[in-house]
Amino acid sequence: MKRREAREKAIQTLFQLDNTELSIDEAIVYIIGEGVEVNPFYDKLVRGTVENNTEIDTELSAKLENWSLSRLPKIERTVLRLAVYELHFGKDAPERVIMNEAIELCKTFGDEKSGRFVNGGLSKFAEKE
Repeated sequence: MKRREAREKAIQTLFQLDNTELSIDEAIVYIIGEGVEVNPFYDKLVRGTVENNTEIDTELSAKLENWSLSRLPKIERTVLRLAVYELHFGKDAPERVIMNEAIELCKTFGDEKSGRFVNGGLSKFAEKE
């Protein structure tokens, strides 16, 4: 599994976990399949984002202008959480790559507007660094 595919699967998994009663393991099986070997990068993205969700949401809430997390469309919220996790905890990829991947994920799962919104939101994290 390439990193782009791992990010796509991670978004799908995190999307399932948002406002459901599924455990992380149940959501992984739902997306990846029963008995399939789990890619370590994918697993790290999913578990890391969930485990650091409170800190990620606190940072996002502080950076979002005129928006609350609860008002954000679910896909944008999910992509932002994953990207912020990667920016602050992942350190596996350059900041620009993480931001570009987040925009591409929005284009895949959302629309052009969501890509622009996520780009604007993430640019505030880049300014901080």
